Amino acid sequence: MDKIRRHFIFYGSVQGVGFRYRARAAADSLGVSGWVRNLSDGTVEMEAEGYEESIDRMILTIEQSRYIVIENLRVKETKPTGERYFRILD
Repeated sequence: MDKIRRHFIFYGSVQGVGFRYRARAAADSLGVSGWVRNLSDGTVEMEAEGYEESIDRMILTIEQSRYIVIENLRVKETKPTGERYFRILD
């Protein structure tokens, strides 16, 4: 099974609710690399690289927070980069 990379934009109540820290904790526990950051329009942008099942579980873990409300999600496949860690960007 090959690793994949996905680019996400999350819409909803996703800033000021611990989204980035929950994403990093989920990524670290599932062996997913990439990054996450807040955007000026109130959305959150994220790239995640790993096995498809791990990325799917990461998204489910983020959604299970009682403070995070994802109203919409844009996803596109991108090319894996071989990144090794998950970072929170400013």
